[in-house]
Amino acid sequence: MSGYFLYHSIGTFPGKAERMAAALTNFSNIWSAEDDGQWPAALAARQRFIDGWTRLIEAPQGTLTTAENVTTALYSLIGGLPAERLVGKRLLVAGDCFPSLHFLLAGLAARFGFTLDTVPLRPGESWVRDDDFIARWQSDVGLALITFVTSTASHRCNVERLAAHGGAMGSIVGVDITQGIGVAPFSVAATPVDFVVSTSLKWLCGSSGAGILQVAPDLLATCQPELRGWFSQPNPFSWDLDAFTYADDARRFDHGTPAILASVASLPGLEWVEQSGIDTIRAQNATLVERIIGAAQDNGWVVRSPLDAKERGGSVMLGLPQGAEPAKIIASLRKERLYCDARATTLRLSPGMVTTEAAVDALIAQLREHIGSRQRRAS
Repeated sequence: MSGYFLYHSIGTFPGKAERMAAALTNFSNIWSAEDDGQWPAALAARQRFIDGWTRLIEAPQGTLTTAENVTTALYSLIGGLPAERLVGKRLLVAGDCFPSLHFLLAGLAARFGFTLDTVPLRPGESWVRDDDFIARWQSDVGLALITFVTSTASHRCNVERLAAHGGAMGSIVGVDITQGIGVAPFSVAATPVDFVVSTSLKWLCGSSGAGILQVAPDLLATCQPELRGWFSQPNPFSWDLDAFTYADDARRFDHGTPAILASVASLPGLEWVEQSGIDTIRAQNATLVERIIGAAQDNGWVVRSPLDAKERGGSVMLGLPQGAEPAKIIASLRKERLYCDARATTLRLSPGMVTTEAAVDALIAQLREHIGSRQRRAS
């Protein structure tokens, strides 16, 4: 029985340890060899990672590059935009966006001349409604950052609708796809947006440090990133200090010597998702999630995720009752080899391809003990 419910955190797949170890061992052998083959092999491995991501979201060739994480990817994009795209305008985010991105934007607002406008959650609700985001989105919004799937409610927004509204407003539209990609389909070919940021953790089962930035060709051509370096050039080995030029593709968002290990460690997860197929991954996940939601409804537990599968990512969040101690509940579940986490009084559960139906049943039984049931409360 695998009681792994943490796909919103790291993510795993059958044989992950062996495939990741093989990839890292191969890289170690190449990197340690006493010859001159290290950089050609390392950059080729990074390119395979970029190519895998490009296929995954159906992006145009040359529009995607690596980043350490989502926050640095967004910073690089903001720092590359023409000044007039942001100065004197609003930058719109939702109150349930990933906090790290809000921290970044709040610190950049004064320097880049924009006003950060955060759309709040309605009282007592667990996610920002698309309607509320659109109601706040007028033509003075220079950039809107959409969260594909939220980390606190697993709310899946209607990207198509939001992106279409952004286009009508003349705004730059960006999407953080971190919590949804790999379990929910996302394609920039099907739903064009101006840029995408993500990591390779979560449902892609990769390692930390393997973020990405994808920028649509029209916007990319106008960007001159302030975070730049020798790898931002068409030829990184051009060291003429007075002749710097940006590469004409996503490499212009590169800067210093690129990190390689995170790409190598994350490629097995990317390949596994591609081989398995998102539809297959989604179907298995949905079966387990619906089982948890059904038990929650039967037992009177608060569900803090959308009940409609089309509006939900791969996770389901449960509200713990007043007086419950999340840390103790998590520790008790861990003793039963059931692994999940909590944000304040929200229990986060994300079953994936290694999670078994037996583990879901064991989880439900444990939760009845810890947070009760309608029948026990009635008695």
